[in-house]
Amino acid sequence: MRLKKYILLLSVIIVALISSCDNSVKENQARQAATDDSLIRVYLKANPQIKAKKHPSGIYFQILSEGKGEHPNENSLVTVNYTAAMLNDMVVDKGSGFSSSLDRLIKGWQIGIPLVKEGGSILLIVPSGLAYGANGVGRIPENAVLVFNVDLTEFK
Repeated sequence: MRLKKYILLLSVIIVALISSCDNSVKENQARQAATDDSLIRVYLKANPQIKAKKHPSGIYFQILSEGKGEHPNENSLVTVNYTAAMLNDMVVDKGSGFSSSLDRLIKGWQIGIPLVKEGGSILLIVPSGLAYGANGVGRIPENAVLVFNVDLTEFK
């Protein structure tokens, strides 16, 4: 009987700890999203030529050229030319003829690329949580807000 009480008590403690950690992660993500949004607004103020709108997801976008035909969806195989830079304009990645299923790309692209049609171009300013987050990747540091210029050359 004591063993059952001990196991029950231990289970309650473990659930409480896991719940606490989950809340802490969500709080950190919310704090980072607010920081990213502030950084983006400062960037836009310093670059008045950019007329980006805020999407409900938190990305900012400016359609440079709408393109023609249909919009891709999350299942589309997209081919793009792109440049990725940080808010200090340092280019961290570049690609030409890059193809991938849209659902395998960062969340910011999954949201932004379908806003244009084939042949279209878009400027995406992606908060870190919708890009590479707290881990970063390659030359992209943790919690980096990224500015993408993306040309959607085709999709299937």
